[in-house]
Amino acid sequence: MFTIRKGTDRGQTNIGWLQSWHTFSFGEYYDPAHHHYRSLRVINDDIVAGGGGFPTHPHRDMEIVTWVLSGELEHKDSMGNGSVIRPGEWQYMSAGTGVAHSEFNHSTTDLVHLLQIWIVPDQKGHTPRYGQKSFADAAAGRWTLTVSPDGRDGSLAVRQDVLVSTAKVEAGTRLSYAAKAGRGVWLHVATGAADVNGHRLTAGDAAAVEGEAIEVTGVEHGEVVLFDLG
Repeated sequence: MFTIRKGTDRGQTNIGWLQSWHTFSFGEYYDPAHHHYRSLRVINDDIVAGGGGFPTHPHRDMEIVTWVLSGELEHKDSMGNGSVIRPGEWQYMSAGTGVAHSEFNHSTTDLVHLLQIWIVPDQKGHTPRYGQKSFADAAAGRWTLTVSPDGRDGSLAVRQDVLVSTAKVEAGTRLSYAAKAGRGVWLHVATGAADVNGHRLTAGDAAAVEGEAIEVTGVEHGEVVLFDLG
């Protein structure tokens, strides 16, 4: 099975300081045909203007992962964490029994571009926790594991059976991926463009893939992210 989710078909929020594209149902955007994919609940493709951001707000019972693509994002939370997330860095917040946090563009002038990802946890009621790691120096042309259930290979450990890998691609870069039987893959093009199993995908496009291997060929400079879900 190979199903394309075009970026131009996503839900959209535009409130001045925020432009956001929603792969799955989020906020006022509801699409029963694209509510989630397995335990992958949210991919929000956010561009936040200088000085803009999300004031303190609560979360619970969700594994929240943020990947900054460009610019800098400032984070503060009720666990006492305060940090600036820079390009190539991934932040993890397990909301568990309840966390409040804020996210603001660290710059007053430059845009920040990020993907915010929500993954449904393996159970409710976990103790909240936080993590942050840079993968900016990862080699191009290969998969880099950023998220896993057990923190293998230096990845961030989340509370769900999911493997998240990224790859930097250039024109002509070739990558393969084969998930184990019974698992599903969601591949999202974050920036640039790539051919995936013979289909041209550009920034914002994605594909759900089950029962077949994945072949990625870079078309132009960019990055892709792959979710391998049980």
